[in-house]
Amino acid sequence: MTRLMLVGLLLLLSLAFVLQNQEQEVTLRYFFGLLEASTPIYKPIMAGFAVGLLVAVILLFPPWVRARIDLRRKTKALQEAEVNLERLRQSLEKLSGRAQTSTPVESSGNLVDE
Repeated sequence: MTRLMLVGLLLLLSLAFVLQNQEQEVTLRYFFGLLEASTPIYKPIMAGFAVGLLVAVILLFPPWVRARIDLRRKTKALQEAEVNLERLRQSLEKLSGRAQTSTPVESSGNLVDE
């Protein structure tokens, strides 16, 4: 939620910047002075911002994918461990049930205590 609010604030500030700087012109001189272009000042700034966002997304995407794969692997291992735990509990109940039926004195003593 905080990220969404920060993104919204950033977009509002960008919109305010664009609206306030529509009239100001800047001349862009490309490499070696071969080409010049006159454009509103907000266009190169917004283009730089967009390129920065693109680079950030490209750099953050592989770790995000790795984290998702690792999370999926650990979730599957946890589910398998829970299934194994349940099997062990059931086998322990069977073994303790057999032990109680083989010694009826202990089982009747347990009923009296309850």
